[in-house]
Amino acid sequence: MRRKRVGVIGTFVWDVIHGRDLRSAPVEEWGGITYALSALDAALPEDWEIVPVMKVGSDLAARAREFLGTLRRIAPDAALYEVPYKNNRVELRYYSDERRSEYLSGGFPPWSWSALRPLLEGLDALYVNLISGFELDLEIAQLIRQHFRGPLYCDLHSITLAIRDDGLRELRPLTNVAEWCRCFDIIQVNEDELSMMAPDPLALAATALGVGVRCLCVTLGPRGVVYFADSGFDRLSDLATRHELGVAKGAIRTERIPAAETREQKGDPTGCGDVWGATYFSRLLAGDMLAVAIAAAQVAAARNFEHRGASGLASYLRGELSTT
Repeated sequence: MRRKRVGVIGTFVWDVIHGRDLRSAPVEEWGGITYALSALDAALPEDWEIVPVMKVGSDLAARAREFLGTLRRIAPDAALYEVPYKNNRVELRYYSDERRSEYLSGGFPPWSWSALRPLLEGLDALYVNLISGFELDLEIAQLIRQHFRGPLYCDLHSITLAIRDDGLRELRPLTNVAEWCRCFDIIQVNEDELSMMAPDPLALAATALGVGVRCLCVTLGPRGVVYFADSGFDRLSDLATRHELGVAKGAIRTERIPAAETREQKGDPTGCGDVWGATYFSRLLAGDMLAVAIAAAQVAAARNFEHRGASGLASYLRGELSTT
């Protein structure tokens, strides 16, 4: 039986992390899309497989392939798109569990439509995580919406971050908010990202759901998550009844779901949002109802907080012993 295929657009990032642990030396390890890949590997049902649709710099391509080799649900024909650039590298400095600075170096141009379109053929769903913020421009996102018929999930992530000359990422207002929202069925942001898109969560929800988004999720760190869904969306099969764009039907449903408890007082917050979103989408792909999928995502994010880094994370999320 043919397995269904979820494409993943994002970026491999090599992290150098300061201040996460009590030790004085910085920690170096994979970051970026590796957290979402690990969560998809742990949470997808047996009849789904992962197809990475992403570039990797030639300097880290071999190590990125090694990481993919540790995952169980990577499609047998999956292949990274190696490019002749230095891969994305990020220096993170934590000042608290919630606040950090981020310096980016390396990177490569966004996808062109001629290169991306063939890679979308045969996919049943698409998970987009704008890790660098430069994976897609608006025109390419619109072309994906126009040509791709499966469920479209997007974590807008770093699209609200500019980059200074010294590499420091800093928040910037996002223009064309409605146009970006129109490209996806489900959208995820955190509080900082939301502040660059709208004056408050309800304003963003009204914009997003008004142009066809079926569910907006705002992650709140240790306070959990709040979602806004249209009245006709309870599971992914409801996407077949998309309402006309710009004509929201019924009242917006909203609820704040508290974070799941963790066994660690001082954990690692890196990647919690990525694990949350990838788990949530995985469980929706499995056919779970909205509330059930969110509950699974809350537990996965809490488990990620207890773990250090992405190496061995998929096993830990499955409840197995981590290799780290």
